[in-house]
Amino acid sequence: MQPLRRIGILAHPLRQGTAPIAQDIARWIEAHDIETWMRTAWDASRAQPLVENTDMVIAIGGDGAMLRAARVCAPEHVPVLGVNTGHLGFLTEISPEDWQTALETLLRGEYWLENRMMLRCEVRQRGVELTHGDALNDVVISRGAIARSVRLETYIDGGWATTYHGDGLIVATPTGSTAYALAVGGPILPPELKNILVVPIAPHLSMDRPMVLAQGSTIEVVVDPQSLTEVVLTMDGELIASLESGDQVVVRASESVGQFVRLRERNYFYRSLLDRLEPRVPARSPNSAAHINP
Repeated sequence: MQPLRRIGILAHPLRQGTAPIAQDIARWIEAHDIETWMRTAWDASRAQPLVENTDMVIAIGGDGAMLRAARVCAPEHVPVLGVNTGHLGFLTEISPEDWQTALETLLRGEYWLENRMMLRCEVRQRGVELTHGDALNDVVISRGAIARSVRLETYIDGGWATTYHGDGLIVATPTGSTAYALAVGGPILPPELKNILVVPIAPHLSMDRPMVLAQGSTIEVVVDPQSLTEVVLTMDGELIASLESGDQVVVRASESVGQFVRLRERNYFYRSLLDRLEPRVPARSPNSAAHINP
């Protein structure tokens, strides 16, 4: 691994307790003769110039903080290490109690980088691009506040696939397969895959099964031209746009890749996931035999 010369710290601005941890970490890093910068209140436009020429960013918070940090760091190829002060922390790596031990391991070079695909989303209106952006988890096209179903014409690699009729549609990465997509019955995809997952939300008399698209596929979703229902687009849980009838949402793999610093073994994912989904199931040795009562 390259020696770490400059480390940034991004703390969650609304989560209590993150600022003191950030300050403690910054002092510790500086005591080891490594340049550092810190932000406890930030947005992408202000953090982006700081991320340039940074070797690593430490994000303090939950998965939301990790998503925000990853979107800022990915274009600059800067890896993110997560300190979990949230609830689940699927994306984080270390706990607030263990950060010093973890950073000592880090400075010894005993870590690896995990790459995760991101999505590029473009919104077009009558063929003209209105906005675009990248997402680490998912792009969601759904109804607004009024409880009316929406109709979404869906094309895969240029060919019509189906028209969804329901509350909306989730287009997710493997990372996002354990987020909103999992909550509505989608499959769990290992993070190293580069496939796009498509999951309908509360479908009514239409395609109700999730689909895993081939690597490199492009999906286009068109709001039904006859639709009178409010339709909104969110990326990683953040509202991006209100869509009008006939608007197009095009999603494909992004050129940017999210990088995460890992200190655990490379097969950590499944055990980490099941610890959260089944926290009461006791750990077993891989070589232990099942005991069957007579």
